[in-house]
Amino acid sequence: MTPSPNEQGARAGGSPVSTLVCANCGRHNRIGASEQGSPHCGKCGKPLAWVVDANESTCEVEAKAQPTVVVDLWAPWCGPCRYVSPILDDLAHEYAGRLKLIKVNVDDNQGLARRFDASSIPTLVVWRDGSVVNRHVGALPKDQLASQIVPYLKPPKT
Repeated sequence: MTPSPNEQGARAGGSPVSTLVCANCGRHNRIGASEQGSPHCGKCGKPLAWVVDANESTCEVEAKAQPTVVVDLWAPWCGPCRYVSPILDDLAHEYAGRLKLIKVNVDDNQGLARRFDASSIPTLVVWRDGSVVNRHVGALPKDQLASQIVPYLKPPKT
């Protein structure tokens, strides 16, 4: 599986910080987990594709976000997971500002796999306003995968 386009760190208070690269201007933006809003580039102001890796200690805070959240439970050895990952990355870029993608490696985070009832992978859990609104297990082509996520996106801000 290709790594996420971010580097993960932590602030002094322990909250996760990701570095997101702007698709418009290429600037690297350090973004912390936030319950309000969605990240925008500090240079050009465009919405950023919000793709982060999460673990047992960061998933809770990462999932508290304003945009629709998709939790992708995957493993590096899983062929269908490797098929779905770039599609989800594409959707995160297409719907920047409206979608947050949280990637959880179930081999490294078995507690989260149990919490999300991921007995098969890939498992996608779609959250909106703090509630699970959809789940899907297995790989799908982009158009079918989008149909599992896009209906739950909030309208774009104008």
